[in-house]
Amino acid sequence: MPHVLIIHEVAAYPAWKAVFDNAAEMRKKAGEISYQLLRRDTDANHIVHFSRWSSLEEARNFFESPELVEIRRQAGVKAPEFIYLEHIEEGVL
Repeated sequence: MPHVLIIHEVAAYPAWKAVFDNAAEMRKKAGEISYQLLRRDTDANHIVHFSRWSSLEEARNFFESPELVEIRRQAGVKAPEFIYLEHIEEGVL
């Protein structure tokens, strides 16, 4: 299963979250299946977005599109790092 890990700082979490929530249908149509949001324990504006996708190609096309670049700019995203991942294994201990 393909996953994408995005690490980025935002100008203000509440403003970013509103944009993120408004893009839910767009993300779903692009192939995002599920997501988790995490933040640093000492910085509410340092966000990790971990998501599962139908394919890495769809994820790349979505995140690298000019439309998303502009949406990120409007949402106050600073220097996002995208890591495209293939699932190998998981377990419970």
